Amino acid sequence: MAADATATKPAMLKVPLEHPTEASRPKPAPELTEEQQHKYDWLLNQVKSWHTPDAGVNIPKNAPSDLTEDEKFWLTRECLLRYLRATKWNQAHSEKRLIDTLLWRREFGVYDKLTSEHISPENETGKQVILGFDNEGRPCQYLNPGRQNTAASHRQVEHLVFMLERTIELMPPGQETLALLINFKSGSGRSGNTSPPISQAKEVLHILQTHYPERLGKALIINMPFLVVGFFKIIKPLLDPVTKEKLKFNEDMKTYVPAEQLWTEFSDGALDFEYDHAEYWPALIKMCDERRDEQKKRWAQGGSVIGESEVYLRGAEGAKGVQGAIGEASDLVQEKLAISDSDAEDKANTTAEVVAAA
Repeated sequence: MAADATATKPAMLKVPLEHPTEASRPKPAPELTEEQQHKYDWLLNQVKSWHTPDAGVNIPKNAPSDLTEDEKFWLTRECLLRYLRATKWNQAHSEKRLIDTLLWRREFGVYDKLTSEHISPENETGKQVILGFDNEGRPCQYLNPGRQNTAASHRQVEHLVFMLERTIELMPPGQETLALLINFKSGSGRSGNTSPPISQAKEVLHILQTHYPERLGKALIINMPFLVVGFFKIIKPLLDPVTKEKLKFNEDMKTYVPAEQLWTEFSDGALDFEYDHAEYWPALIKMCDERRDEQKKRWAQGGSVIGESEVYLRGAEGAKGVQGAIGEASDLVQEKLAISDSDAEDKANTTAEVVAAA
């Protein structure tokens, strides 16, 4: 008698995946050159001096001196390095952009206004979904303009920023970038013209380029309508070569995302997922809250320092915080000095014995 196929069929997934596949691993970060390390040390000292003025340090007038705990937590080692890389290692420009972003985050309400309750109505149809990870462990953020359910408003922009922040919280240790997967196919029963107004698209592009530098790992885009094709043609000359290389149009997404973690609605993925807001939304918020709480706990245990390591904060096995690494290096130096002193004493004793024997 044939087995009942429905009895063995796995249940439809309705919540986010917690981890990438075993084979999906971030590429190791390159070592800093001596010059790059010097520039990082300079920027770190500048940032620390914003709220604890140091004699001889020239602080910009608009630098925030009242940094909150959330802002100090955000100012990690990797954060500072992202701004240095984004400005081609120009120290003054990187400091200016950091200040601009901190002030923008306050004005935009990243830490207070953008609550899950405020954003929830925007995502009731699943027009943005954080689900799975690509081949390098980047969390995948799906954009489904065809599931648009609200009229154009500033909250739509807030929605994107909120989801970006959640995607960042789900990055595994060693990964700093995300994968955007965009499908412009129109949803059933919804307007065929799902493209956002050009003004809104420009605002989003400005936010991404200015306040989330070095965060885009890949952008995989399919089923683009004519208006969107035209928009990309307009902005393409404004993009640097590195960003252009990250944009992939109408390619097989399985080239970049493991099939078992790629949603079936995108490039014949094998991940059978159905968006149910009542299940997905609270599960996503809970997962992100737990990750953020774990990272903040490690940050406090490490001394709540500006310039902390994101690898340590994200819980990489064996990773140490900045203070721990400094202490370990200091202990190693002391150990070597002690060995050196012991060797010198042994040599002196040997010399004295030889002289006495003579």
